[in-house]
Amino acid sequence: MRIEKQIEAMRKEKKILLMTHQIIGYPDFAANEKVIECFYNNGVDLIELQIPFSDPIADGPVFTKSNQAVLEKGIKVSDCLKFIERMASKYPISFLVMTYYNILYQYGVEAFIDRCKEIGVQGTIVPDAPLDEARAYYDYSRQQGLAAVSIATPYSDSKRLQEIADIGSGFIYYVPRKGVTGSKTNFGSDILDGIQKAKKETGKTIAVGFGIQGPEDVARLIGTADIAIIGSKIQQVLETEGLSGLDRFLRGMARVNKEE
Repeated sequence: MRIEKQIEAMRKEKKILLMTHQIIGYPDFAANEKVIECFYNNGVDLIELQIPFSDPIADGPVFTKSNQAVLEKGIKVSDCLKFIERMASKYPISFLVMTYYNILYQYGVEAFIDRCKEIGVQGTIVPDAPLDEARAYYDYSRQQGLAAVSIATPYSDSKRLQEIADIGSGFIYYVPRKGVTGSKTNFGSDILDGIQKAKKETGKTIAVGFGIQGPEDVARLIGTADIAIIGSKIQQVLETEGLSGLDRFLRGMARVNKEE
């Protein structure tokens, strides 16, 4: 698996990796590219690009509003994939596509995975792809050398964690609490214990998302998680402080890896 080797190599250089998020087409493609350039210039390790969907069940109000705004402009899946292809050819970063299973179903699961591989994507994150019912997606992704990232939560027992590890690939996306994206998560000892349990029982790379708001949250995850995922907070910074604010925010994140 290509992304697993990339993550292993990057982890030798950093205490924790950073994965950032953008909704494709919000507010427009030109703005997306400027943000991706900012990610690249600030040493972001992985970028999650979300193809908008009408019913994004894992997304909080910030992302739900953005998804709808993009769809109202008439942007199609094919437009998003062309944009990703251009970004992947321009920036040497590991790109992942995040979307919902209905998009894959309508496009054709194998055709979608083939297209992702063709345009330089390293993997996909599909939160509503059930392990038991979407095996064609997980298995075909593995055959094609693309990560099909599976989701774990504090409510995943040992048996389920093993299934998550066996069926998914690339890394495990750990959601540390109930609810949707956007609100802050308190990374207390109970949550850190849950992340450590998932890592120990699966032996997999663990990426933690949902509720990371700043460098202090990322610092709390060092030694427990391998990847910190920041999404809604980035959009909030962009909307209140613009690109210069995002640059400052990401520089603060980067300092976490340099602190003793």
